[in-house]
Amino acid sequence: MKVLVNVGISANAISLLEESNFEVITTKVAQEQLENYINDEHINAILISNSTEITQELIDGCPSLNLIGCSGINLNNIDVQYAKDQGLHVINTPEAVANSIAELVFAHVLGMARNLHQSNREMPLEGDSNFKDLRKLYWGNELRGKTIGLIGMEQTAIATAKVALGMGMKVLMFDYEPKEISVEFEFFDGQTTNFSFNSVDINELLTESDFISVHVPNKETPILSTPQFEKMKDGVGIINCTYSGLIDEIALVTSIEKEKVRYAALDVFESEPNPEIQLLMNTSLSLSPNLGTATLETQDKIGIELATQLTALLS
Repeated sequence: MKVLVNVGISANAISLLEESNFEVITTKVAQEQLENYINDEHINAILISNSTEITQELIDGCPSLNLIGCSGINLNNIDVQYAKDQGLHVINTPEAVANSIAELVFAHVLGMARNLHQSNREMPLEGDSNFKDLRKLYWGNELRGKTIGLIGMEQTAIATAKVALGMGMKVLMFDYEPKEISVEFEFFDGQTTNFSFNSVDINELLTESDFISVHVPNKETPILSTPQFEKMKDGVGIINCTYSGLIDEIALVTSIEKEKVRYAALDVFESEPNPEIQLLMNTSLSLSPNLGTATLETQDKIGIELATQLTALLS
């Protein structure tokens, strides 16, 4: 069987596929040429990133396809339900990216709590002339003892909970389907301890959390908008490093202007790859260009996870 790898994955992952007798093709194919290439080469499986779209039309036009694999957690670029209705497998890599996303969440949280996202802007401009006043301006807060609310209880939320626990924070978790999960916390010396989390009421999470991070798959409408912001603590911090569209960006900016939200971190955007200028220019926002899975370690894990799932499904 032929696998078109249209995304950068590690040599280890390619070797794993080849050892399972798959013919691996690593030619990078442009979107507009994809249908013809799949048909000309009789491709059975394709591995892609979020920049490649797999539409209903493409699925209909490529009868040889049996599997679509996408790196990361976001499947917005794939007509998933239609693909499954046609008997195709659709896979992604939530476990491979969980730690990377969790660490980025806390890169933003730590930066916001200590106002680094603002002082990093001002130091090059005024650090030599206004040092003492900047120091007074950017007093921050410690995270130990604060509460972080995680909306969603999947792999990225679990990984984020582990980091929060290590920081000495209280963790609240909510899921639209109430559940209980056990989280194993492993230390550097091999010791482990376990924490159990029950899904709390969403209103409890909104009113009790000092920071709120979103970790649920895309919804048709934002899960955080004006009614939710109004229930939150004054001075709350908001983080989205998972899926675009989960936060109403206009309502977020309005809540910042009203000082309901003190600061927010966005790694994904409604109008990505062209974020709205009012977001880019807002000094209360800590921003990054979709870096959730952008680590060397994650790319290797993504490839291995894709290859392992593909082999299990098609061998």
